[in-house]
Amino acid sequence: MKRIVISVSGQQMLVFDGDRLMASFAVSTAAKGMGCEEGSLRTPTGRFRISEKIGEGEVQGAIFKARVACGVWHEGEKSEDDLILTRILRLDGMDPWNLNTMDRYIYIHGTNHESLIGSPASHGCIRMTNSDMTALYDMVERGDRVEIYPGNEEGWPGYMW
Repeated sequence: MKRIVISVSGQQMLVFDGDRLMASFAVSTAAKGMGCEEGSLRTPTGRFRISEKIGEGEVQGAIFKARVACGVWHEGEKSEDDLILTRILRLDGMDPWNLNTMDRYIYIHGTNHESLIGSPASHGCIRMTNSDMTALYDMVERGDRVEIYPGNEEGWPGYMW
C-alpha cells in the first residue's frame, strides 16, 4: 500500500511505498487555508483514503464535470475557471473531523492554473500539474492512504497519524 503525505505549509507532496520515497511533487492547496467545514473552500487535514480513481485512459488535459470527461483543455488556453483536469483521485476522510470529505468532493487533480502550483490557490482540492497528476495516478491504487498535514511538523515526513 502506498502513502501520500501532503504538507500544506510546504505545498509539497511525498509518495511512499512502505518507507521508500517514490516521488515528490509541488502542489497547490486552498487559497482560504485549512478546514473541514462544508462550503468553506478550505483543504481538509488528517487521514484519508483514495476512494475513487477517475480518468483512466483519458487524454492529459481532459476536463471533468461531475467526475465525467466532457472536453479537453489545451496548455496556454486562458480560463478563470478552476477546471478539474487530467485525472481525479477522490478522497474519503478517516478522522472524526473530516468524515464529510466525500460530500465536499475533495480531490487531488490536474489544473489549468499550473503557474500557481507551489502556492495556496485552489478551492479546497489539491491541485497538481497535469503531467505530475498523470504520474501520481499511475503510482497509486484505490484504498491507498493520504495524509494532509498543516505544516512541516516535527518528524515530517515520517510522522504517522
